[in-house]
Amino acid sequence: MRSNQLVLVLLQLLFIFSINLANAKSTIEPCSSADSCSSLLSYILPWDSKLSEIAFRFQLNVFDVLAANSINLTIPFPGNQILKAKTQLKIPISCPCVDGIRKSVLTYTVHAVDTLDLIAEGYGGLVSAEQIRSVNGIGAKNPLTGGQSVLVQLPCTCFNNSNNGVASVYMSYVVQSGESLRGIGGEFGATVMELVSINGLGQPTVDPGDILAIPISACSSANLNWYNESLIVPNGSYALTANNCIKCFCRSTTLNLQCSPSGIVPSCSHLQCKDSDVFIGDVLTKPTAFGCNVSTCVYRGHSGGKIFRSLENSSHANCSDVQDYGAVSPEPSSNPVIPYISLPPSASPSSYPPMGIGAYGPTSTHNPNTPNHSRLLTQSSYYILLVVLALYFFL
Repeated sequence: MRSNQLVLVLLQLLFIFSINLANAKSTIEPCSSADSCSSLLSYILPWDSKLSEIAFRFQLNVFDVLAANSINLTIPFPGNQILKAKTQLKIPISCPCVDGIRKSVLTYTVHAVDTLDLIAEGYGGLVSAEQIRSVNGIGAKNPLTGGQSVLVQLPCTCFNNSNNGVASVYMSYVVQSGESLRGIGGEFGATVMELVSINGLGQPTVDPGDILAIPISACSSANLNWYNESLIVPNGSYALTANNCIKCFCRSTTLNLQCSPSGIVPSCSHLQCKDSDVFIGDVLTKPTAFGCNVSTCVYRGHSGGKIFRSLENSSHANCSDVQDYGAVSPEPSSNPVIPYISLPPSASPSSYPPMGIGAYGPTSTHNPNTPNHSRLLTQSSYYILLVVLALYFFL
């Protein structure tokens, strides 16, 4: 009798776990145009990974990952830098409109040892095994096989790159166990009401596995009179432009873009402002009897391999006011461990192979006012195993 009651309790727990996982929420942004925007993924490394592996997984350049996370661009052999499991990174992606919704679609080449759960785990909870199965029609008649290409759809949002009139880049964030909207908002500079409104939440609560759209305030070039170029950069990070010759840093205190030579491309030209001794990002100050004259070489965009720049002159009451005026960006830390990450590292399973990505295509979707109850079942196997073990030991 007692064993029957135990079985009933365990089955009820399994049912509850399954319901919670099946109803994990993800914000969907409907769209109708063919445009795309800059977006971010909050990615927690499932195992120790080289930067080159991470970049390859999301079909990015290593320097793009460095810039998005304010890691020194000039560290030696950046692709060989190893980040520990549980390290949290911001992954920059393009978020296009595909089939009426915003999403990013990657093509993953299956390895012989892969399972759907392992593939999904490699993307840090941004996609579930069930979603991969459904999108690719994996089943008894179409089993997962080595060498096969499968589509992996990742959530992203644009919302016109604006939040309450402030230029913003939206980041897809997977809620972790024990987290709350207040804590998440406090970490990324958003209020609870903002997160509730953007994600269309009926109540100010979230569950592990939910994927939120979080606005990250950003610097925009929209009002900088750039030639044939538009750039939006999340605060506290870099973006590379002009064939990687220029890096533009978004200072979080002022939300102003500050551009200077990247230092990673040796053959860049047109970096010096005409009729001056200053280069892009340089600030020249000259004390006068009436205050301080300031000359700044400012980046103005690029086209056809040519970098545009102009010399701006201004006057200040004194030269000490120029500290935050210059376009020279502060050098980020050379430490490849992201400073805002507090998750503890863990050992990397040696049996997990590097993940390969063949092609990257546009796709993106979600409505900020209508939560999409997507199925996130990647952890279900662990709960089932827990139930089976309990039945084995107690019966």
